[in-house]
Amino acid sequence: MDFLKDDVKRSVLLLIVAGASLVVSFFWGSEFIVDPAWIAIILCGAPILWDAITGLLIRHDIKADVLVAIAIVAAVSLQEWFAAGEVALIMEIGGFLEDFSAAKANKGIEALQSMSPKTGRVVGGDDVKDVPVDEIQVGQTVRVLPGEAVPVDGRIVIGETSIDQSVITGESMPVDKVVGDKVFSGTINQMGTFDMEVEKTAEDSSFQKMVGMVSSIDAEKTRMVRIADRWATYLVAIVMVLAVVTYLLTEDIYRAVTVCIVFCPCAFILATPTAVVAAIGNLTKHGVLVRDGDTLERMSEVDTIAFDKTGTITEGRPQVKSMESVTDEGELIRIVASAESGSEHPLANAFVQYADGKGIRHARPDSFRMTVGRGIEAVVDGKKVLIGNSKLMEESGVTIPGDSVRTSEELYAEGCTVVFIAVDGDYSGYVSFSDSIRQTSRDTVSGLSSEGVKSILLTGDNDRAAAHMAAEAGIEDYRAECRPETKVEAIEELQSAEHKVCMVGDGVNDAPALKKAWVGVAMGTTGSDIAADASDIVLVKDGLDSLPHLIGLSKKMMKKVRFNIGFSLTWNFMAVALSVVAILGPVTGALVHNFGSVLVVVNSALLLIYSRKV
Repeated sequence: MDFLKDDVKRSVLLLIVAGASLVVSFFWGSEFIVDPAWIAIILCGAPILWDAITGLLIRHDIKADVLVAIAIVAAVSLQEWFAAGEVALIMEIGGFLEDFSAAKANKGIEALQSMSPKTGRVVGGDDVKDVPVDEIQVGQTVRVLPGEAVPVDGRIVIGETSIDQSVITGESMPVDKVVGDKVFSGTINQMGTFDMEVEKTAEDSSFQKMVGMVSSIDAEKTRMVRIADRWATYLVAIVMVLAVVTYLLTEDIYRAVTVCIVFCPCAFILATPTAVVAAIGNLTKHGVLVRDGDTLERMSEVDTIAFDKTGTITEGRPQVKSMESVTDEGELIRIVASAESGSEHPLANAFVQYADGKGIRHARPDSFRMTVGRGIEAVVDGKKVLIGNSKLMEESGVTIPGDSVRTSEELYAEGCTVVFIAVDGDYSGYVSFSDSIRQTSRDTVSGLSSEGVKSILLTGDNDRAAAHMAAEAGIEDYRAECRPETKVEAIEELQSAEHKVCMVGDGVNDAPALKKAWVGVAMGTTGSDIAADASDIVLVKDGLDSLPHLIGLSKKMMKKVRFNIGFSLTWNFMAVALSVVAILGPVTGALVHNFGSVLVVVNSALLLIYSRKV
């Protein structure tokens, strides 16, 4: 219960006091000068009456409070103190359960907020001063000590460390960071002290974007809730007509009052928002942030998911795929790694990691020069090393064997990047790099298929490379050579064929497609800010494994909503019929009606523990 807010805790105390007063009223009420039920009427009923009056006179709207107020006033006019207090108490219980679900839904974000640093150490020359995090500016240098939370987003300029990023990315293991690596606000520095250059203010940081997204959740924005609000106006008219007709036919004011009590559409109004808030709470635990309930309603209708390739179904960083060596391979790896250690290019970093993974020691080059669009020239142990494309080799007089050329062309066609190697003017081999597929991609596509959702790949790669990557991920359909506008066109084509398309992407070039799609899903906080801003949902953990759960839960939520609405209306009309024939009186009518409301809320709360069956 530690996640409940103060106002929810106050509600618990209020319910205990009001409930105790009704117990005393039921058994010993006649022994008191003033019936103890008045405590429940005042504590629980007064706020309802106030909301009903202000709603009618100031906001000119009619909602459930109006019907509850009618029931309370009618019961009080007949001196049915217990019935009046009971109606107010049960309505308060329904509201408390809704607040309880909302508090549960916000548990994750409250944990994030508690971890948010309040100050940062700003470095200025030889001075280090603690500054409120809101005053830290872009371009300043901030020092972070071991055990501290990173105050803002930035890039390491001095030092090495290991960062616990689980609060942002969901990674269970700390991530090693060196000079040039990005660090994100809210993550925890595990080891060494480091200095970082600030790239974003606290307001624009990754952490605050997460806080802002979850805080903006509003379960009452779904289309079904807006329909329910409109229906409440008609229900007020219906209940008044039924109450008058009942009195005219039976001349029994008690029956008419009971009709007012049991027809209050509390369960109907609670049917959708409680389900939405519970579903959002469930998704928060799985690292899925949803902007509003309307998104989940639309997600339940999705039948096609379009995936971007780089950074979405793939890791988004190059890795060595293959290597050819016409000399001693271990020695060539050492020479190339030594040469590449002088470069900050992603391919250079990938090869250095490849060498490290093989346990091959390497040193810094004696000299190093990079030529944009060609490659690098370096001197390692007195040997001149060339690493680059065929143009660099040609310009340097290096002849590439025909077999290597043909193999490289095949690798190019599969979407790989190939660099050739020459040592002291002689061709020595090549290295191919590719973006590796995420381990979860194939399982995700399979899981989506089991939910009845088709997958399609949208990529800028050539046709052969696109086909290869789609096959790797288990995706049957793909579109190659896609630019941002052609991704939008592909989605328009699918949606014009009456498909509900969800677009999943991470880059700036995906933003138009994310906006155009029925639902847009952005990959994690480490993806593009523009992509996140254009999306409806953000996957905090940079993986796709939560997508099948998202689809399954959204469908389950809509089933709950439809059941809740149908059940609440059926329950109310049944209670009205029993009231007209005098089977239910004011007290029993209140119990029966409000018991239905509690059932609806409890049914919705079960979404908090929903887990998709694999």
